[in-house]
Amino acid sequence: MRRNAVRLLMAVLFALVGCLAGPGTIAHAAVPDSPAVTYTNPIAEQRADPHIFKHTDGYYYFTATVPAYDRIVLRRATTIQGLKTAPETTIWTKHASGVMGANIWAPEIHYIDGKWYVYFAAGSTTDKWAIRMYVLEGTGANPLTAAWAEKGQIRTTWESFSLDATTFVVGGVRYLSWAQRNPAEDNNTSLFIAKMANPWTITGTAAEISQPTLSWETIGFKVNEGPAVIQRGGKVFMTYSASATDANYCLGMLTAAATADLTNPASWAKGSQPVFKSSDATSQYGPGHNSFTVSEDGKSDILVYHDRSYKDITGDPLNDPNRRTRVQKVYWKADGTPDFGIPVADGVTPQRFSSYNFADRFVRHFDYRARIDANVSPLADSQFRVVTGLTGSGTVSLESANFPGYYLRSNASFEVRLEKNDGTAGFASAATFHRRAGLSDSAGVSYESYASAGRYLRHYTYLLYVQTPSTATDRADATFYGQ
Repeated sequence: MRRNAVRLLMAVLFALVGCLAGPGTIAHAAVPDSPAVTYTNPIAEQRADPHIFKHTDGYYYFTATVPAYDRIVLRRATTIQGLKTAPETTIWTKHASGVMGANIWAPEIHYIDGKWYVYFAAGSTTDKWAIRMYVLEGTGANPLTAAWAEKGQIRTTWESFSLDATTFVVGGVRYLSWAQRNPAEDNNTSLFIAKMANPWTITGTAAEISQPTLSWETIGFKVNEGPAVIQRGGKVFMTYSASATDANYCLGMLTAAATADLTNPASWAKGSQPVFKSSDATSQYGPGHNSFTVSEDGKSDILVYHDRSYKDITGDPLNDPNRRTRVQKVYWKADGTPDFGIPVADGVTPQRFSSYNFADRFVRHFDYRARIDANVSPLADSQFRVVTGLTGSGTVSLESANFPGYYLRSNASFEVRLEKNDGTAGFASAATFHRRAGLSDSAGVSYESYASAGRYLRHYTYLLYVQTPSTATDRADATFYGQ
């Protein structure tokens, strides 16, 4: 009785909305500014500390640490996925003796004032742990064929272990951020920032903006390293990596106002918990040392990072070559902060589906029931991989991002739930859909049940069912936007 009363009330409300909007009109959301993007992970095997730079020439440029720690490589492609099969060029090789002769780590490529710059860390043939930061300058339109010159070491406050230089511009000012051992501290590395006089020289006093003090920053080693910056809504977000480079490796985040003095440590606030960490559910371990790029259409922010597909490592993790480059979409919370979710499973990356007529509500699972909600937390509850239908090609199934092997399927009452694939033909049929153009907007998507032709996935009183749409409201309820 209570459910029937709620349904009656919702029907009345929908009718009122229709009257207010005008005859024959259904209130609906605009097409999302950031439509769905999908990639297939991993992007590159045995490539750690990845950096992808999208240039104005229409190419993505990709560099990363190679397991031999002996050279700097570049790839380019017109798509992020294309980097997987793009040919790789070695643009620089370690010195045979002396500095820059060992442990060539964490290259980043940037285009500054008409020239290419690669920032990297390197040790010496006499002491491979004498890690310092260095810069290459490239002249030429294509960095794979550019003429590269060594600009030398980036000098900082101390002559100590330093690495992971990254550069970015905020408010017209160029900054360098990096990780370095502060001789006065009992840790491995802290994070620093300084303004730049030119692409290979800092100016002013370097400021220490974070040191590893939290429990999740000090497992194995006391580490803050690998800074990376993304900006949005007048805020500067700096992610960084923490702890040892095994399954404990994870991302933390600092936040500052774009108008603040970024060289003042007080301008930065550190989050108390990691923002991205290992996931047993998706078999992804030690995600970290990230960078950011944007999707091909420029409408989505993309997280680039490395991890491993297994948890247990024999010996020193730095001697394990199997860190892989991976990508996934960054989502943004209502409060303007980024939400990275979890490192998604290998294979096709998931999407979110927003309601056509409730712009802030997304399809999600909650206690294994499918529904639409706003402000979904954790994010992965509202992410689904659109995979080949369990009944075969030409159809699709919607697999949970954080419960791999679990799919949205209808039951005997036509209610949609998240359930584990039991391998039966009945399950496959109930968890399979035909993907159609949106019933209320062809820019959206609707999902017709494979098992019950004419019935579509739709929300009703915020719960999901497969039902036959017969009114404009029904069709609106059965239309979604991929994000």
